[in-house]
Amino acid sequence: MGEGGTDGLEFADDGARTPEKRVRAPTMAELTIEDSELRRLRRLGIPLRERITIPKAGVTQAVLEKIHDAWRKSELVRLKFHETLAHDMKTAHEIVERRTGGLVIWRSGSVMVVYRGSSYKRPPRSKLIYGQSNPMESSVIDGTSSVSSPSEISEQSYLNDAETMTEEEQECNQLLNELGPRFVDWWGTGILPVDADLLPQNIPGYKPPFRLLPTGMRSRLTNAEMTNLRKLARTLPSHFALGRNRNHQGLAAAIVKLWENSVIVKIAVKRGIQNTNNKIMAEELKNLTGGVLLLRNKYYIVIYRGKDFLPTSVAAALAERQELAKDIQDLEEKVRTKDFDSSDVGTNLKTEEESTKEIEHAKEESGCSLHGESHMERVNGHALAGTLAEFQQAQAQWGREVSVEEQEQMKEEAFRMKIAKMVKRLEHKLSLAEAKKLRAEKLLSKIELSMVPLRPSDDLETISEEERSVFRRIGLRMKAYLPLGIRGVFDGVIENMHLHWKHRELVKLISKQKTLAFVEDSARLLEYESGGILVAIERVPKGYALIYYRGKNYQRPINLRPRNLLTKAKALKRSVAMQRHEALSQLIFELERSIEQIMSELDVDFDSLAESDDDDDDDEERDDEDDLYDPEEDDN
Repeated sequence: MGEGGTDGLEFADDGARTPEKRVRAPTMAELTIEDSELRRLRRLGIPLRERITIPKAGVTQAVLEKIHDAWRKSELVRLKFHETLAHDMKTAHEIVERRTGGLVIWRSGSVMVVYRGSSYKRPPRSKLIYGQSNPMESSVIDGTSSVSSPSEISEQSYLNDAETMTEEEQECNQLLNELGPRFVDWWGTGILPVDADLLPQNIPGYKPPFRLLPTGMRSRLTNAEMTNLRKLARTLPSHFALGRNRNHQGLAAAIVKLWENSVIVKIAVKRGIQNTNNKIMAEELKNLTGGVLLLRNKYYIVIYRGKDFLPTSVAAALAERQELAKDIQDLEEKVRTKDFDSSDVGTNLKTEEESTKEIEHAKEESGCSLHGESHMERVNGHALAGTLAEFQQAQAQWGREVSVEEQEQMKEEAFRMKIAKMVKRLEHKLSLAEAKKLRAEKLLSKIELSMVPLRPSDDLETISEEERSVFRRIGLRMKAYLPLGIRGVFDGVIENMHLHWKHRELVKLISKQKTLAFVEDSARLLEYESGGILVAIERVPKGYALIYYRGKNYQRPINLRPRNLLTKAKALKRSVAMQRHEALSQLIFELERSIEQIMSELDVDFDSLAESDDDDDDDEERDDEDDLYDPEEDDN
């Protein structure tokens, strides 16, 4: 065999092929420290018992001070990690080297040993804060070659360095600089988030941002949109780090500002802080910003700005426009109520000069103008347009009084229209329900095509009454039983019955069905398909107990699952389709009854109205006859 056929494989002595071992990438300590020096440091570091515990919050400022205090006495320090970082030691390795400037020389499980460097100098306390200056300057120099210091290595891996950051990262970093101070104890990698706890808790006069949904757009997100936004949030860096449960007005203002450049804001919940409740945080931020909550767990809160979000400048302009329109409406209403009295229009009409003066005075007070101010406010002595006086004047001049008969006719017509609208709505619901019922029937027929139940055999084994009574008592005392749920009879039930019959002669099933007729149908179907003998159907507290005897001549079939019955999945589909069909049938019956009841009530109302009209006509005829009656004719 040529060399090309043995790539990635090694041959043992017996000729068997073994997979090649994976080559591990060398650590920074292995690249910068000589092997002899590295072995010496590991021999000293592995037996160390004094260790510094890294809390859930990660390598914080207090932990950094402890590490540098330990490095004053010894060149090595042993770290023990807990919680999240203990499950991701690769990330913990990067964070420790970047925050401390040291080199991890050994790592096992959740423990690591960190070397301070050959020319270690403790940095001032002001420089221990990550992001203000390099943590330390150290170098490892041997007799033959010189290597770069860990601080230079950490600079190269630090994403806030403008030389190593991409354009997107630089833009995000610059945007976060404008929002607030950074969270220096960030436990992750990448750009440092903004410390939300250092933002102001309350802002005087803060209001949720003004929102306006475009015409024809739905405010709610579809499932596909929600999934896409959550996938997008995975790749984004955390914008804020939050540990406070309430008082987030400063954070809300920063989120609104961030939404002008990013549709999603990602907030990391600070670790190691007691009594943090991400539910309270998310609810308050949702109320303050009006955004859509995409994700909430103990690690992150992701909020979408929403389809109705408006930039600050646009929202301010639209809000000002709405306030102006509201002031104009209030001014018009104020002029109407001052100038005219609804009770007596003719006596309370004011002169043109008085109305004009009051309108101008109201305009000066409100600082806005009415629509159509340039037009004449009175034309040919008529009242102002849009006022109650104009309506009453027009009604007195051209209107007419509506008689009682016309009012009754209008009420009757309105009642007819209301009933017709109600009936039309019910008929629409009825048509939808009938269409859904037809679809459910088609689905049921399609599923039941794959089910071919067996017919009862002519050669059935029988048992005596005494045997039936004994089997019944034994079966009722049995603790082991098979549940027969909403799926009904399918191939898995028959298989379980044969598995029970392998160890015992009887098998008990508990059916959850409520109707005895359905239970009996299921019991007969189980008897035909399994080949057993139905002993009894008894009512028990859990439902109906079905007891089957396997028979004296029982032989276990080769295929325990019959091919002619439904599978478990199809049985569930059938059950759901049957429930839907039953519910739709009940709904159709109720809708038809409601329509008939409304139509019958409508006929009764019209019949009573017609009868009352006939009675009135009869009374009028009697009055006319009385008027025509002459009493002298009776005397004659």
